[in-house]
Formats: sequence, structure tokens, C-alpha cells
Amino acid sequence: MRKIVFLLVCLFTVLPSSAKVIKVLAVGNSFSQDAVEQYLYELAAAQGDSLIIGNAYIAGCSIDTHYNNLLNDKPAYVYRKVVSGVKAVRNKATLRSIIRDEQWDIITLQQASQLSGISSSYGNLAQLKRLIQSYTSNLRVQFMWHMTWAYAADLTQERFAAYHYDQREMYSAIVNTTLNVVSAVGGFRRIIPSGIAIQLGRYRFGDILNRDGYHLSYTLGRYIAACTWCEVLTGKIIDGNRYWPATISDEEAVLCQEAAHEAVFMQQSGRYMVF
Repeated sequence: MRKIVFLLVCLFTVLPSSAKVIKVLAVGNSFSQDAVEQYLYELAAAQGDSLIIGNAYIAGCSIDTHYNNLLNDKPAYVYRKVVSGVKAVRNKATLRSIIRDEQWDIITLQQASQLSGISSSYGNLAQLKRLIQSYTSNLRVQFMWHMTWAYAADLTQERFAAYHYDQREMYSAIVNTTLNVVSAVGGFRRIIPSGIAIQLGRYRFGDILNRDGYHLSYTLGRYIAACTWCEVLTGKIIDGNRYWPATISDEEAVLCQEAAHEAVFMQQSGRYMVF
């Protein structure tokens, strides 16, 4: 009996009292893949928190497509799930089954990147949010909005045409849509300002944070996004976090963390960069 008590005392001594276990599901696409499937678990673990991360993935998926898939229970998703730092993948999953897989604490929504700054594309957002909520098993689930990033300035693909191939115009459109359309829908506990963090990162590193003009680079870009998510999800300032991948230098890690923290601070205080 004394041995059991001793072991329990040791266990609670090792575990930080502020440690959190957070279950977060991203209903997204490749931009949520960029943000949550690498580095995020490790960043949280480095500060004593544990994340269970789900990503309901369809490449380029929009709000309308998510809504119709959920309404019709369509098995169209690749379900990526990170538990204890290990990612498992299940194909042909329905969004309904993914929502029911865990008692998610946080569910995030986002728009397809090419539509992210076009307010008329958000018509089904409120319906999607309500329908997701009807399938959740956690009555206290919190919804958050993932504000994505503008494309690289030199991208020439047609998806950039709606913004006249102008990075600043796209960024401003994303900010304005977040402020006016997403806020009007309501019910989002927080905004995860990846788009602001990436724009701030571009001031520090140059316009090198995308690997193909729209997806994030495997190192700096994805790390900045993960830092932003970590600070919002856990409520702990990311500056000084001791985790970064070996592909990033100490100096680069500091700049990435600064960009993420500054973005979260700016969003919380309503100080969006609008060009």
C-alpha cells in the first residue's frame, strides 16, 4: 500500500498542474494539413500539454462541400488523427463518423483558400456549424475559425485571379471576410490567425514561406502555423518554446515564434493589418 501511494505521489509530482489534454478536430483541407499535422503536437508537448488532433481532409474542400458531405453522409474524407505524436490515417470516412470519433473540445472550420476572401462563398457557414454541433457528443464543444493565409506574390495560377494576383489584396480580403462575415455568423470562440502570422513571417524572412505558391513550406511556413495554433489552443505564450525541428535554426525558431505570438496578440486586440 505504501508503495502504491509513493508511486502516485511521484506521478503527480512529475505532471505539471497546468498541463492540459485538448482534443481538437479541424474540418478542413490541405491548409489544415499544413497547420496541424506536423509540429503542433510536439510544440504542445514541450510545454507540458497533450493534444489529440484530428483532421477531416479533402483537398481544396470548401464550406459548401463540407456541408453537403455532412448532410448526405458522404464517405469522402481522409481522416488523419494524431495521438501521442503518432499519425493514423483512415480513408473513405464520413464527416459524421469523424465528429463522433471523439468528444472533441474544439472544432475548427475554414474556407477553401481560393474562396477565403470572397464573402459570397460563406452562405452555408452557419448551417454547417449547426449541423456539426448536432452530431457532437461534447455539449461544451468550442468552435474556432482558422483564418488562412494569402498566396505568394509570384503565384500565377488561375486560383489567384480573383485577387488580381495581388498578395496584399488577398490578405486584406481574408481579414475583412473574417471581421465581417465570420463574426456575423457568431459562435466562434476564437480566431486562429495563421494568415496574420504568415504575413508577419514574410516581413521577417521574405516571401519564401510557400512551397508551391499557396501551400506552406515544409519547414518555416508550417512551423509558424503550428506555433500560432499552439498558442491559441493552449492559451500559453509560444515565445520561448523549446521545440523546433532540426531543419530550423535556433534563430529562425525565435523569429517564427515571435510572428505567431504577435499575430495572436494583434487578433485578440483587434489590431489586424489591413492594407
